[in-house]
Amino acid sequence: MDQLYENGTILTMAQPEPAEAVLVREGRIQAVGRRADFETLGQVERIDLEGRAMLPAFLDAHSHFTAAANAQLQVDLTGCGSFEEIRQRISRFVRERRIPAGQWVMAQGYDHTALAEGIHPTLALLDAAAPEHPLLLQHQSGHVGVVNSRGLKQLGITPETKAPSGGVIGVKDGRLTGYLEENAFISYQKKLPMPSGEELMAAYRMAQELYLSHGIATVQEGLLAPQMVPLYQALLESGLLQVDLVGYGEEQSGDALREAFSEHVGRYDHHFKLAGYKIFLDGSPQGRTAWMRRPYAGETDYCGYPTMTDEQVLAAVGHSVRDGMQLLAHCNGDAAAEQLLRCVRQAEREGMDAAALRPVMVHAQLLGVDQMDAVKEAGLLLSFFPNHIYHWGDVHIQNFGRDRADAISPAASALQRGIPFTFHQDTPVLPPDMLESIWCAVTRQTRSGEVLAGEAVSVMDGLRAVTVYAAYQYFEEGEKGSIQPGRQADFVILDRSPLEIPPQDLREVQVLATIKDGDVLWRRESGR
Repeated sequence: MDQLYENGTILTMAQPEPAEAVLVREGRIQAVGRRADFETLGQVERIDLEGRAMLPAFLDAHSHFTAAANAQLQVDLTGCGSFEEIRQRISRFVRERRIPAGQWVMAQGYDHTALAEGIHPTLALLDAAAPEHPLLLQHQSGHVGVVNSRGLKQLGITPETKAPSGGVIGVKDGRLTGYLEENAFISYQKKLPMPSGEELMAAYRMAQELYLSHGIATVQEGLLAPQMVPLYQALLESGLLQVDLVGYGEEQSGDALREAFSEHVGRYDHHFKLAGYKIFLDGSPQGRTAWMRRPYAGETDYCGYPTMTDEQVLAAVGHSVRDGMQLLAHCNGDAAAEQLLRCVRQAEREGMDAAALRPVMVHAQLLGVDQMDAVKEAGLLLSFFPNHIYHWGDVHIQNFGRDRADAISPAASALQRGIPFTFHQDTPVLPPDMLESIWCAVTRQTRSGEVLAGEAVSVMDGLRAVTVYAAYQYFEEGEKGSIQPGRQADFVILDRSPLEIPPQDLREVQVLATIKDGDVLWRRESGR
């Protein structure tokens, strides 16, 4: 039966004034207009919005769906304020879940800048927290972590082990500290055993529910590695997926992934699409591994470091163009951004039309305003992580000085130059809360109450970043991101319009329902 949504504030994102009614037929938008236009309709299900707001469903521009699922099976260290609190949470997790001795324990979400000790957890702490289990703690940034003695032994790491290029294995006074950074952490993390199929399917279901509860109907798998292929095949066979899932494969494994998911390359099948490749050019700003053009505050020459050479980046761009696959490039620091720009320009000189594939600079947090014209000329899209302003803005002031911190996530500068940009939360680094992202981009307020002025955007521009522009990033602007005839009936219903409240209240807006292809997949009242 046709559905008519009415009696609310309907922000179409395609016209300046709210619409009064939207007609949906078989999962697609049939018509948009005034209520009077639909008075003569025959049999139709009339859905009363009761004065609430309806928008296009949000699109997640960058996150890690499998990591978000895995996080459901790990010790949650978010908000820990001390070593003792970390120890207690790990010990309780092991005890309550009755994890057998010798089985790996994973924990995620600690932030060393929020700990009373002000440093990364030590080997002694981890050994005390799980004396009978190999244990890995992942930093909230996802770029570094710590492993206990049992874990180091199982991974075969010794003080003499050479770290991979672009990574660090912590050694002090000839002894391992347990600390792993960037490529060292990522490479060893991949060697850890995966959960059972049953556990992972349950975790995928919980992760999907998490995204839906935030009004998101299109989700990203931001780094699909070869070892994840069996998991994804099981996920697709299960029929569990209700959201659309866009995958970006590990670039060096791109050919194998295209073969494994040949039915999904560039198109959805069972709600999954393999859309492109992903590369990492540097680390994280709060971890002081982002690659900068100028030294970090308090340093004379330390600027972070790259994880790839120019030759490797250029090869990745070429691989992307040859295969017709979009490229996502993780760039936090301005030196990493400059490397990407340099390599894309070189690719263009060599006759490659990289811009046609809408390459995305992911995070772009410390991208310089002086680099913006080059970004536009290269045809790059920008996906900002504005939540950093609140969660780590005070740390960025310490790491970079006030001038650079003020300009973090330069959305206003991109807007002035007509460069499309999106917002993301890099889940599981932070929950996939689009409304918090918009609040951060509009108010630019840190935890301590400082305001990183100069790059604020309007609420409407923030909404465009998670709807219209996000659909454009995925080459789906004709299907999603706005409420127009012919597009998918993907909606989010909010308890009030973000445009009709003070910007400071944006984080208080609640998602009441998420609708995909005309079906309600999550509703706050029932928990679904």
